[in-house]
Amino acid sequence: MKSPLPLLAAITGLAASVISAQVLEIGSQRELMIDHHLIDSLQGAELRLQEPHNEGVAFAFDRPQEGLFSGYVSIVTLPDESGYRAYYRGLPVLARAGAPEESTSYAESKDGVTWTKPANNVTLRDERWVTHNLSVFYDTKPGIPDDERWKGIGGLNTSGLIRVVSGDGLDWRKPWGDEPILPAIPEEQKMYRYDSQNLAFWSESEQQYVCYFRHVRAVPGTGDRVRLIGRATSPDFVNWTDEGEMSFRRADGSAAPYFRAPHLYVAIAARFMPGRQVLTEAEAAEVGVSPKYFNDISESVLLTTRGGTVYDRTFMESFARPGIGLGNWTSRTNYPALNVIQTGPAEMSFYMQKGYGQPDHRLERYSLRLDGFASLHAGYDGGEMVTKPFTFSGDELEINYATSAAGSIRVELQDESGRPLPGYTLAEAREIIGDQISRTVTWTDGPSVAKLQGKTIRLRVVLADADLFSLQFR
Repeated sequence: MKSPLPLLAAITGLAASVISAQVLEIGSQRELMIDHHLIDSLQGAELRLQEPHNEGVAFAFDRPQEGLFSGYVSIVTLPDESGYRAYYRGLPVLARAGAPEESTSYAESKDGVTWTKPANNVTLRDERWVTHNLSVFYDTKPGIPDDERWKGIGGLNTSGLIRVVSGDGLDWRKPWGDEPILPAIPEEQKMYRYDSQNLAFWSESEQQYVCYFRHVRAVPGTGDRVRLIGRATSPDFVNWTDEGEMSFRRADGSAAPYFRAPHLYVAIAARFMPGRQVLTEAEAAEVGVSPKYFNDISESVLLTTRGGTVYDRTFMESFARPGIGLGNWTSRTNYPALNVIQTGPAEMSFYMQKGYGQPDHRLERYSLRLDGFASLHAGYDGGEMVTKPFTFSGDELEINYATSAAGSIRVELQDESGRPLPGYTLAEAREIIGDQISRTVTWTDGPSVAKLQGKTIRLRVVLADADLFSLQFR
């Protein structure tokens, strides 16, 4: 069982390789075909967003303290990898944020598929700011005291983001009291900062704590406000630096490390469409949705970032569409839970709230193949990718791929200028056919690439009727 994501300019059809001055250092990191970080050129190939499969209800928000307005779900892997825990706000009645009716509940699962709830599954109450949107993570930073391994943040513009810690993830305390990691905003400004699922985690790749939070900026001279995401960092979870707004390479989401490639932060984020109404009043009454929650719609989108304040928005289309049924087309339904987890040898899962404000409010599970957020894809007529120049460490090249019976993948190694390297040319590459999460690339003389470690190379991947999901030198 693996750890979760502790959970962000489409360029296609480019001509042949262009010499790039930038040399990437990928070491032995797994690289997903989810953005253009590694890609120099594409010809007859494209990055293609994959379609998640709805696996049905994980659990319902059916306890007395839960109900129609539960939300902000965090899926966290237990430290001994014996299972998972889902934390979420319980709120059975429509109430103002920070109302005393809010609490934090949890559910448990050994496999991420079947979920149960203890007889008393309330883990935090009477903390009116924190329980509105508590987001939980397990701290993997070396040297942390055992009674602070579980951490969480929650709060609103009137309180700022407040920290809680725990030794078991159930009994919480506030070592810093109500001192926020990011400041409160005066209520009269009506900025509604933090009023979403803010999140924090220890970043292995950045060696610091990272926080993504809902930010709101006033538009000068208009009276309007724009929802944004901000980023803050800390070396110790005590002292925080606000790094400002996240921007997009292509113009509501937060990102967390993908568990098989922790240097890559992935967000399955909510796209909220205010005022875009689908249901009539009669249809809303038929569905049973709260009268205030059918005037907008939402869905999920995919974003990535590798640290810093820029998101890659490679795919503008929906990642998981709302789906059939009027109940899927109401306000704030289809909101994704935080984190992606492994639920099978070749499967990962994420979760989405369905039926927000409705009697059958629930959390549903969606599955994908491992690394399969997106792929490098070419059709029957074939295509290819050439990477930017990079250095690596490892003895062999492993790929996660799928072809049709008629399809194939071949890999050529080139020098920095794009010249094929002897022993690793396309003519010497073994044709790869099949569907595997892990397959070693080979050439006529075998799979070893050890003699190229530390040298600047490129990959040329030629494929037909095939998908490449990830690659890694090992």
